[in-house]
Amino acid sequence: MPTVDVLNMAGEKVKEIDLNDTVFGCELKPHLIHDVVIWQQANRRISTAKTKSRSEVSGGGRKPWRQKGTGRARAGTNRSPIWRSGGVMFGPNGRKYGKKLPKKIRSQALRCALSMKFSENVFRVIDQIALSEPKTRLFVKALDGLGMENSLVVMGNMSNDMSMASRNHSKSKMLDVKGLNVYDILKYKGLIMDIEAVEYIQERLRQ
Repeated sequence: MPTVDVLNMAGEKVKEIDLNDTVFGCELKPHLIHDVVIWQQANRRISTAKTKSRSEVSGGGRKPWRQKGTGRARAGTNRSPIWRSGGVMFGPNGRKYGKKLPKKIRSQALRCALSMKFSENVFRVIDQIALSEPKTRLFVKALDGLGMENSLVVMGNMSNDMSMASRNHSKSKMLDVKGLNVYDILKYKGLIMDIEAVEYIQERLRQ
């Protein structure tokens, strides 16, 4: 069973805790991580291709000409798809790029990502993440003290003050543990979690 040092905000060791083998010591499976990252990116993708149907284009308030006697084909509206500037038939309209992925694969990929950060020695556990003021400079100073400037910070219960302190820092991100995901773990070099977040994720992912 792997163990990890618990640090305070000054980077000093407070105690040690044991980690679950199935969460922080599992076998690395890159293909699962790849599948989950592709799945996340596909679900986040927004379709911008959009055409107007005959009910959305302008015009069409009256019949262009009378039904009979003109020698021309009958027409009911100038919004018809066969007319110039008319609506488009069967055009793109908000395509969804997302796909389904089994929950077991998503969970196993998250275990692999956490285990990878632990094996690379870029995983830190903090006893409590707190700042005296919701200031970005204090948040950056705390990361520098831990030697983890480019990191994902995961909290068991993220407060609004902590969110305000971290949102303007481009090299790091603060996240509530309930939103922990593979893409964000891989995006940042380091991973910092408080004890509450570690306990929650181990309870959630244990087999």
